[in-house]
Amino acid sequence: MKRTLALVCMLVLIAPFALFAGGAQESAPVVAANPEDSKMGGVLVFGRSGDSVGLDPGRETDGESFYGSTAVFDTLVEFIPGETAVKPALAESWKVSDDGLTYTFNLRSGVKFHDGTPFNAEAVVFSFERQFVETHAYYDLGPWKYWGYMDMSNIVDSVVAVDDLTVQFNLQHVEAPFLANLAMDFASIVSPTAVAKYGEDFKNNPVGTGAFKFVSWNKDSEIVFERNADYWDGPVYLDRLILKVIPDATARWLALQKGEVDLIDFPSTEDIADMRAASDIQVIQQAGLNVGYLALNTQKAPFDNKLVRQAINYAIDKSEIIEGVYGEAGQEAKNPLPPTMWSYNDDIMAYPYDPAKAKELLAEAGLADGFDMELWAMPVARPYNPNARKIAEIMQAQLSKVGVTAEIISYEWGTYLGKTDQGEHQAAMLGWTGDNGDPDNFLWVLLSEPAAIPPAGNIAMWKNSEFTDLCRQAKEVADQDAREALYREAQEIFHEEAPWVPIAHSVVTVPAKTNVKDFVIYPTGKRVFKHVWLEK
Repeated sequence: MKRTLALVCMLVLIAPFALFAGGAQESAPVVAANPEDSKMGGVLVFGRSGDSVGLDPGRETDGESFYGSTAVFDTLVEFIPGETAVKPALAESWKVSDDGLTYTFNLRSGVKFHDGTPFNAEAVVFSFERQFVETHAYYDLGPWKYWGYMDMSNIVDSVVAVDDLTVQFNLQHVEAPFLANLAMDFASIVSPTAVAKYGEDFKNNPVGTGAFKFVSWNKDSEIVFERNADYWDGPVYLDRLILKVIPDATARWLALQKGEVDLIDFPSTEDIADMRAASDIQVIQQAGLNVGYLALNTQKAPFDNKLVRQAINYAIDKSEIIEGVYGEAGQEAKNPLPPTMWSYNDDIMAYPYDPAKAKELLAEAGLADGFDMELWAMPVARPYNPNARKIAEIMQAQLSKVGVTAEIISYEWGTYLGKTDQGEHQAAMLGWTGDNGDPDNFLWVLLSEPAAIPPAGNIAMWKNSEFTDLCRQAKEVADQDAREALYREAQEIFHEEAPWVPIAHSVVTVPAKTNVKDFVIYPTGKRVFKHVWLEK
């Protein structure tokens, strides 16, 4: 996007001596200032709700972890800021074979990892093979959850270094979203030398080619990064980037007002009006490519019964949740796809709030007297769920009206994710922000049969072969109209089988000081700071 960063000296032009009637006279120096120089420097502090689980992008699945790894690592292709279309990154160009089974990437030359070792085709092969070649020296550092969620082992046959700057991906079948998949965090290119050096601890000592170098990590407090002065896509303006953990939304807003942080994630909806009124605050917003949901574990009673799952959908009043938690930033959900996603099936009628119907279905399922259940709530705010505990309390009260007694349970974020992807929960709140702008990234990753295998992306543990077959067909055809028809049909099956209670889609809001420049919200949920700068 911009030229490689260099330490650019001010160009001083000394005018030649001019001859005047009174004799020779030297003109004053004329300085041609580089406009980029005024952007250089400063420390940006980003206040967020929770800490990263780890910083190896191949091993993690949560947005908080990706906030950190995005700073350190690059991918072969990347998303255009604010969009879901891809553009060249570590790969300068690529071509696809006529049969759609071979992708050949031409890599940038002269790029180095933060440890000084060269980026090349072998590093690309290493970064991918460690996730699916079981004999690879570092395969056992997994599980490589995202690779599994995306079904990549059934997509990629081999990754081959053709020469030092050419790498080839050979696929087992046509995969329509494959190129977009390579812009996702799990496809980041890591330093083979650093992985060999740190082993298991690479997740705490990440080394990539990215805009920022990892400096330190004080768990549950802050992660510090410093500028990569040799960044291939420079200049990187910030001296340092600090990701600071402030769990409470009100405390984050207070820290922003005091100038302790420069921008924050997931503000309380009650504070947004005050933020808009503040002269030194800008409120950056974008419709989120997300969905928040309550997953009903279909492998545990009584949620192995479709009637019970449907009853829970009728028992939840989403309008009360939107009003009490999301405010103006929320929209009721009825499908697993966000309404801004192509193939969204708006013809589906949402489950209305109908406690009488819920009781009727429970009685039909043999649970006329209701039942006891566990209701798991996330400990952190996310784009799709700003306050899971409050939502759980609203649900708890609503469910009690149909005879269901819900006990609210929560865990530390990493533990919560680990337990849910093993299916330990009975019902758990979670959500998703799309990673690549394709319906496959929601429907396959969150609801297919392969995704129900622990560590599961499908935490409803729902196994429906008809739904999975439709999604598989949609992945393997190139025609978008055909794909859309398949995805619309799949959403109808989801609605009937009710493995979730879809809760809401939300607008993503990032309040920031007015001197924070060129920060862009990505639909995919990324937080990218490589070209952000602070006005002096």
